[in-house]
Amino acid sequence: MLQFSVKRLFRGVLVILLVTFLVVVLLSLAPGSAASVILGENANPAEVARLEHEMGLDRSVFVQWLSWLGSAATGDLGTSPVTYQPVTTAILERLPVTLEIAFLALLIALVISIPLATIAARRPDSGVDRGINGLTSIFLAIPAFVAAPVLVYFLAVEARVFPVIGWDPLSEGLVANLRTAFLPALCVALIEVAAFQRILRADLGTTLREEYVEAARAKGMTARYVLWRHAFRPSSFSLLTVAGISLGRLIGGTIIVETFFSLPGIGQLVAGAISSRDIVMVQGVVAFVAVAYVLVNTLIDVGYGMLDPRVRVAAAR
Repeated sequence: MLQFSVKRLFRGVLVILLVTFLVVVLLSLAPGSAASVILGENANPAEVARLEHEMGLDRSVFVQWLSWLGSAATGDLGTSPVTYQPVTTAILERLPVTLEIAFLALLIALVISIPLATIAARRPDSGVDRGINGLTSIFLAIPAFVAAPVLVYFLAVEARVFPVIGWDPLSEGLVANLRTAFLPALCVALIEVAAFQRILRADLGTTLREEYVEAARAKGMTARYVLWRHAFRPSSFSLLTVAGISLGRLIGGTIIVETFFSLPGIGQLVAGAISSRDIVMVQGVVAFVAVAYVLVNTLIDVGYGMLDPRVRVAAAR
């Protein structure tokens, strides 16, 4: 199992290197100069050239990437030339907001999708099954930037259950914090609900037709006991994988929601950095998200081994 995890981690490192290099390339291809954007339209060419030299923008893209990579390997992601704030400090300040939204969205998606999948699996091809499938199809078709204003209108403007925008940290109380976090998390959780429900529903349907499940039923065990005791665990492997991948995606994919709800998270940080051509900040945030994504997927591999002994045996060979 250790050898398998090391291989996955090595592949993840290669992904991180490729992603950070592509970020440098893409930002270098953007029109205009980052130095001129930082200094303003009235800056003279000498000032622009001086700032470009200080930022290393007058060097080749590959040299820029290697220079940044060497500093990042020591934990130094650089200092923003726009805000003069260390990138690591900016990320750590905004990370709790993004993590809370991502984890809360994942929790909401699991809490909703697991009961829906089990109900549908117990009554295959019934009206209930088709109705749940239709409901998740609606969730799947609604992106976060559409779900956000709709949910705000009904739950914030009309029902006045949640605030429209803003953020209350945990220091101001758990209830106040959840009131500002629940609606953004629900917006990004709806698509995950559809994906989780369909995956678990399909796997449960297959497992419930296995011979050992039929044998358990023949022994007089209740349908609920058979479902949860014999069918759910072997059917949850795909759900575990997708949930882990979704968590990594949610950490780096909350830009629209954080911008819409004015949340001080990483998504809003990188959105502002892109608009101001803050290359140093963009590189640091992208590298951090890539590392988080790789670590989450490594944990998923370890979780596979814990749930399925066959994975441990295969990894030991």
